[in-house]
Amino acid sequence: MKFEDKKALELFAVKVREGILRSTNACSSGHPGGSLSAADYLTYLYNREINANPAEPNMSERDRFVLSKGHASPALYAVLAHMGFFPVEDLLTFRKIDSNLQGHPNMNLTPGVDMSTGSLGQGISVACGMAKAAKFLQKDLNVYTLLGDGEIDEGQVWEAVTFAAHYKLDNLCIAVDVNGLQIDGATKDVMNTAPLDRRFESFGCEVIEIDGHDFDELEKSFEFFHANKNHGKPTVILLRTVKGKGVSFMENQAGWHGKAPNDEQLAQALSELADARKKIEEAI
Repeated sequence: MKFEDKKALELFAVKVREGILRSTNACSSGHPGGSLSAADYLTYLYNREINANPAEPNMSERDRFVLSKGHASPALYAVLAHMGFFPVEDLLTFRKIDSNLQGHPNMNLTPGVDMSTGSLGQGISVACGMAKAAKFLQKDLNVYTLLGDGEIDEGQVWEAVTFAAHYKLDNLCIAVDVNGLQIDGATKDVMNTAPLDRRFESFGCEVIEIDGHDFDELEKSFEFFHANKNHGKPTVILLRTVKGKGVSFMENQAGWHGKAPNDEQLAQALSELADARKKIEEAI
């Protein structure tokens, strides 16, 4: 990836993290930890990969994205806002009465949201249906979905993966945000699903494991997906990430799964992100 392209993505991701923090602070609720860990993936997806148009969010030939880990909506909303799907100022209405930005994505309210999600395990099933429909209708489009590593405790996830492999949904790209933590603690202690690579491969998927915060690695993972199109297997990208990434006191802390920063914590977090922005801008 060209240096300037990578720099632009890194700066965009800083804005996304700021949006996550400001929106959850404004309503004193939400899920910043897993939103921050997914910020880089979503930044790359919408800037470099997915075919979607803010001026025509419902165009029939668009790619689809399903946020299966729907509680990470602050990250999706921040990306959509900065891509131009709706005003950035709307982020401060998050979870408020009559807002288009509710705690979990609602396709009936929010431009750019392709599926209402929140009940864990169900989003990937919908993504499978979208991918199967695209195959049936002979539509040349891709379907992307993002799950959490805690979410894959759900049995329905594995039913969906079985479906995807059986129907050879090679237009489906499944990403898993592997940050190692869920609401009750470490995923290995709550419900150990490792080794994820061999598990998904045994279900009939092509699997690549990357650093989910490295844009060169993210580029490589989507190249892997496209190289395996027409091979008859869904692709799985295992994103090794840090919960709370970008904010020192939130990183690798399960307690920040579903707790919003107060005003003092917000100020500290935004100061850290301002320092990160300055470092990126000054890089040569």
